[in-house]
Amino acid sequence: MKWLKSLLVAGTLQVLAVTAGHAGANLDQIKQAGVIKVGTEGTYAPFTYHDESNALVGFDVEIARAIADKLGVKVEFLEGKWDGLIAGLDANRYDAVINEVGITDARKAKYDFSDPYIASKAVLIVRGDNTDIKTFADLKGKKSAQSLTSNFGKLAESNGAELVGTDGFDQSIQLLLTGRADATINDSLSFLDFKKHKPDANVKIAAQEENADYSGVIVRKGDPELVAAINKALADIKADGTYQKIADKYFGQDVSK
Repeated sequence: MKWLKSLLVAGTLQVLAVTAGHAGANLDQIKQAGVIKVGTEGTYAPFTYHDESNALVGFDVEIARAIADKLGVKVEFLEGKWDGLIAGLDANRYDAVINEVGITDARKAKYDFSDPYIASKAVLIVRGDNTDIKTFADLKGKKSAQSLTSNFGKLAESNGAELVGTDGFDQSIQLLLTGRADATINDSLSFLDFKKHKPDANVKIAAQEENADYSGVIVRKGDPELVAAINKALADIKADGTYQKIADKYFGQDVSK
């Protein structure tokens, strides 16, 4: 049996050697190629979309370029539909996905994330002249414009609101402005983006949830060197003001906390 034990030990050592040899392989390959391949939608404003000249632009696009710059490489964007975007990591189609990907336990079980660089909260939006609704509890008996199957809709309903069905944020705001709804619960980043483009719109945030949802750069599991390098890049662009400049451009404020 000693020969069997020796064979098993040798096999284990060989596996460990191979594993160690591959640690950091993704980062090494990125550095050698001089390119980091990033998966993104290209249809999700203001994070990643095409402008009037069809150029790929957006908050996440500029964040990806800033990260690549700190890594000393260029960035190559590969666009795809959301449903298959993260799965593209499994197929080695790209090195990372940068597309406001929420950090969840289910995803962390299969993939690795960078430190969070986006924080979003549920906010209660009312007309600027509304003085009746100051908290989520004040929604009781009021009409709230919501996508009926969304978590925001469930939150409004749990606070006693009557739901007025909509197709999304823009329609919810329109119903609010025209008086067909008293409020809407939505994403804080969507509100900031809206106010950035329409600062004079007669809407305001009456309340917001304390707990935030966080997003990060998602990569394949098992390459801590790449995660560490991306985290350092994120820390560097926050320290040198690059992050603040990009956030101000798209949202008018820091959206990382």
